[in-house]
Amino acid sequence: MVVSSGDPRDNLDNFVKIGEGSTGIVCIATEKPSGRQVAVKKMDLRKQQRRELLFNEVVIMRDYHHPNIVEMYDSFLVGDELWVVMEFLEGGALTDIVTHARMDEEQIATVCKQCLKALAFLHSQGVIHRDIKSDSILLASDGRVKLSDFGFCAQVSVELPKRKSLVGTPYWMAPEVISRLPYGPEVDIWSLGIMCIEMVDGEPPFFNEPPLQAMRRIRDMPPPKLKNTHKVSPRLQGFLEKMLVRDPAQRATAFELLQHPFLRQAGPPSLLVPLMRSFRHSPC
Repeated sequence: MVVSSGDPRDNLDNFVKIGEGSTGIVCIATEKPSGRQVAVKKMDLRKQQRRELLFNEVVIMRDYHHPNIVEMYDSFLVGDELWVVMEFLEGGALTDIVTHARMDEEQIATVCKQCLKALAFLHSQGVIHRDIKSDSILLASDGRVKLSDFGFCAQVSVELPKRKSLVGTPYWMAPEVISRLPYGPEVDIWSLGIMCIEMVDGEPPFFNEPPLQAMRRIRDMPPPKLKNTHKVSPRLQGFLEKMLVRDPAQRATAFELLQHPFLRQAGPPSLLVPLMRSFRHSPC
């Protein structure tokens, strides 16, 4: 059984809606015995085209634990909804930072290093995330970076080393995903490269174009470049060029990227704290 029995509302109180995603809403709630704040993702099963992806997220989060991956505490079926109870990360998503703040290279390196630790771990377990982008990166109040949104994850193995389904978010998709070629964990590295561009330019390449047009450009054109090339160091430029390689076989792995000279600039998570803003929440 993937989910726990019982009603989570017996132990949770003070639900406050803090966000809405493609699969449902996210609330914060208080655990009655401990007073600890948790995040609750509520997903309506009737509205999902691919229900198995929701349970996929639960299984991945239940089975894989890492300091840079959001911790899941429990999951339940409540009527027609799947509720996933997980740690609440007060810093919000990286998207808010890339759209409202200017990140320096130490901060960019700090985010990339923590993301790559999570990816190196997942890839070593045969898990491809398939939806790496700033929205999937959450921050704790002390600046720790955690990977979330495991709904599109895929498991690869010796028997099934490649996947072919078209999943992810268009602007961050690797060329081989768009071309419907068999692909592996390398797709996450391309997406991380696009997320790196987000941290410099504030948005991914082709963001002002319709998704299908952007996908055609990614599929057919040379790898995208920074708008603000003049603002970055040769080290960051070199780091990006290791990720945004059209041939997945030539793309650096997460483990290789962790050794890249650019990441020597990475500092402690506390470097990211000044970038965070506090949010006003609306009732759930």
